[in-house]
Order: sequence, then C-alpha cells, then structure tokens
Amino acid sequence: RRRGRPLASRPGRLSEGRLDLLATLKAALPWQNLRARAPATRIAIRRADIHIRRYRERKETLTIFAVDASGSTAAQRLAEAKGAVELLLADCYVRRDQVALVGFRKTEASLILPPTRSLVRAKRLLADMPAGGGTPLAAAIAATADLAQAAARSGVTPLMVFLTDGSANIARDGSADRARAEADARDTARRAAAHGHRALFIDVSTRERAATREIAALLGARHVALPRADARSVARAVGAEPARR
Repeated sequence: RRRGRPLASRPGRLSEGRLDLLATLKAALPWQNLRARAPATRIAIRRADIHIRRYRERKETLTIFAVDASGSTAAQRLAEAKGAVELLLADCYVRRDQVALVGFRKTEASLILPPTRSLVRAKRLLADMPAGGGTPLAAAIAATADLAQAAARSGVTPLMVFLTDGSANIARDGSADRARAEADARDTARRAAAHGHRALFIDVSTRERAATREIAALLGARHVALPRADARSVARAVGAEPARR
C-alpha cells in the first residue's frame, strides 16, 4: 500500500513498495566494519538492510439508511433519520464516509438519496421525501442489500442501518398480507445476510415484537431498541457500530 497513515518501516524488497532510505541506512551502518567494500563504495548495503515504507489505508465507508416512511409515525421517523443523516454528514469530510438513504412505504422501496458527502444535496432530497402507506420491509431489505453489495464491489465498506418498527405488512408481490409479508422479510433477510455486510436494526416501536428481533437476527444485524429515538441517539447508535474486519 502506497498511501494512508504512515506505519513503521519493515524489511522487504524494493518491488514491494517505496524505499525508506533513512531506515535502510540505519540498518546498514552498524555492519560497515565487517563488510568488504569496493574502493569507491562508501556504504555497503545488503539485501537484508532494505526497509520498505508501510501505510495503513482507511477504507471508505458507505452508511445506508433504510427508513420506514409508512404509517402515522412516519413524520417522526423521517425527522429522526434526517437529523441523524445531517449529523453524520457533518463528519464526512474528516472520515471520508458517504451516506445514502432508502425510503420504503406503500408497496416498494426506493433510493431517495444516492451515496453522497454533500450536506446541501442531502438536505434538499430529504426535505422532499414522501410518507404514508404500508410497510414493505422485505423490499427495503432487498434494495438496501443490493446497494451495499454494489458498494462492496467498488471497494467501499457498507453499513446497513434500518430505522423501522419492524411491522411488515406488505409482501414482495405488493399484496397487503401480514403473514406473507413477515415470511418474505425473513427470507430476504437470510439472503442478505449471506453477503456478510454489517447491519444495524434500530427498532423505534413503542413495544418490542419477537418478529422484529427474529428478522434482525436473520439479517445478522445488531438490534437496538430506541422507542424514543431522536437524531442524536440514532447517530450515536450508528457511530457505536464496530467495524468488521
């Protein structure tokens, strides 16, 4: 790796990276009295003396918010999501992270905010995000997982954050069938978990449901109950999500 935070040099070959000249000379100098040198050679350097510069490159991260914009509490959840996204975006210039937003309501999930670091663009698109209708949770999981997989293929580390009460009532075929909707959500969660991407399931319902915890577990997501969630508590939950190596 040739960029990032500098680390201590290590012995190596010139083909492996950039030469650390100072470290190489320090390794060679103590042995000069024991080494045979040509008349015009001031310092005899051996292969074992060569030190290579090392760097730790921080991978770029994409945090994907999947926000439940359905039902009577949609306005509250949207306010939480908007505030959290804005708080996270404020640090993007320092952390080199991106944020995206998937909204789900009625019968589908759609990409409201493509991956961005632009706070101005985020605010404009968030302000126009619609609300109301059913909860197509399976569609939301599928859309978020697809976006995460696309990010991973481009070398970006994705984090999926679901902000919902977990009350799935719209199936993948668009029918208003709660039993089928929950079965579809479980099946989609299993398939999404196979990719191994980090996930966080923020449950904003006033009363926890076993089905919600089950879906989060199948997704491989950390379940966080925040019945009185606000922008800062959501941002703290996302910031506390440990990086997976």
